[in-house]
Amino acid sequence: MAKEFKLEDPGEGIHEVEIQEVLVSEGDEIKEGENVFVVESDKAAIELPCPFSGKIASIDVEQGDIVEVGSVLLTVEKGEAESKAKKEEPQEEPQEEEKEEEDDEEEDEEEEETADEEEAEETADEKAAEEETEAAEEDEKDTRSKKGRDDGPVPATPVVRRIAKEEGIDLKKIEGTGPGGRIMKEDLEQAEDAGRDRSEEAPEKKAKEEAKERPLRTRGMPKRDAQLPDFSRWGETERVALRSIRRATANRMAMSWQEIPHVTHQDLVDITDLEEFRRRNKDDVEEKGGRLTLTVFAMKALVSALREHPRFNASLDTESGEIVLKHYFNIGVAVDTDEGLMVPVVREVDRKPVTELARELQDLAHTARAGELGKQDMQGGSFTITNIGPLGGRSFQPIINYPEVGILGMGRARLEPLVEGTPEDFQIRPRLMLPLCMAFDHRVNDGADAARFMATLMTTLTDLEALMLSM
Repeated sequence: MAKEFKLEDPGEGIHEVEIQEVLVSEGDEIKEGENVFVVESDKAAIELPCPFSGKIASIDVEQGDIVEVGSVLLTVEKGEAESKAKKEEPQEEPQEEEKEEEDDEEEDEEEEETADEEEAEETADEKAAEEETEAAEEDEKDTRSKKGRDDGPVPATPVVRRIAKEEGIDLKKIEGTGPGGRIMKEDLEQAEDAGRDRSEEAPEKKAKEEAKERPLRTRGMPKRDAQLPDFSRWGETERVALRSIRRATANRMAMSWQEIPHVTHQDLVDITDLEEFRRRNKDDVEEKGGRLTLTVFAMKALVSALREHPRFNASLDTESGEIVLKHYFNIGVAVDTDEGLMVPVVREVDRKPVTELARELQDLAHTARAGELGKQDMQGGSFTITNIGPLGGRSFQPIINYPEVGILGMGRARLEPLVEGTPEDFQIRPRLMLPLCMAFDHRVNDGADAARFMATLMTTLTDLEALMLSM
């Protein structure tokens, strides 16, 4: 008897996932709860365990496929002994209607006795089959323990698997030092090229080449009536699949831009005193394991502004026609990684001191760049901040992180001449000016609301006393 393993709804409105890795092969014997796939959904890698045991009859997906909820991932057949035992299970014969003659009643009694004997024999056969199955499983267990990890999936995190693919390292030849023999990143670093297969091209490169041959469906991407022209008419072209984090970002940004009427408010704030304070205290914070950046201070200042202007710490429920005001302050921070933009969430910013925020933000950034963020690390945000200042850029127009109603963008601070006074009596001083650009949902707030919100934010960043009070 064959059973189909279908993709179940991961929740949170997710309709599809991408198959990152297939951990088993057709013909493998697997047990219930054994991981068979690594998939990616909303920028988080997840290992999928099979809900039943048996022999894999067919695998219906391959690496790089985009799979919708309800699709069949693989088909599993029960073991031979189990199937045989099930086939030999006694089946109840329909009872005939009682006859009036006594001879017929005697025949029924004889048939019942015969059936009892057959049932006893079949029960014995079934017990023997179960014993045979258990013995086979024990033999298989012994065989696997002798072979090591040659026939089964190697216990390792999705990040380790990705690195091994990129470097062409055979994980089966590495001893894991983690719980249950799980291979850790440190094990890869200390492997000294053990298991590296230089005779073949890395599986990751091969998978990318094969991905070019497969069509890409882009759920959530805007549909266009006009078809793209044949660009190869004008020169050489190359097609690269839009996948994983890049694809998830594209879908989410397209949805946000379609759903939310964006308006951007821009201004400059004097952070000369704040920067001096940051430089004086950054070494102390680093000794405690954190990194004191302008983003940390901006997060605290945002809490003051969101408290005073609660409609920016909200979401719009279009079905009920209500604004959902949030009484918590969880700030998402955009992090640039090799795989794309990630937005981990720092929770309860209002309740944490600057040193703790600096430490937590740095830990989340390292986790994001290592590709180890979980789905829960990127959920529950009430407002988002993105800082491109370290990379340069005067100003930009950030896209709101749906379903939030606002996002703060920070550019690169520059030393500029600040003119103060009147046209008749003025003075010019060099000041460090930080560009701020805030995009907001015009359905929930108006331009005047955004101007007042930005004024509160800038006052807090400029006035150190006000900033200290917000901490």
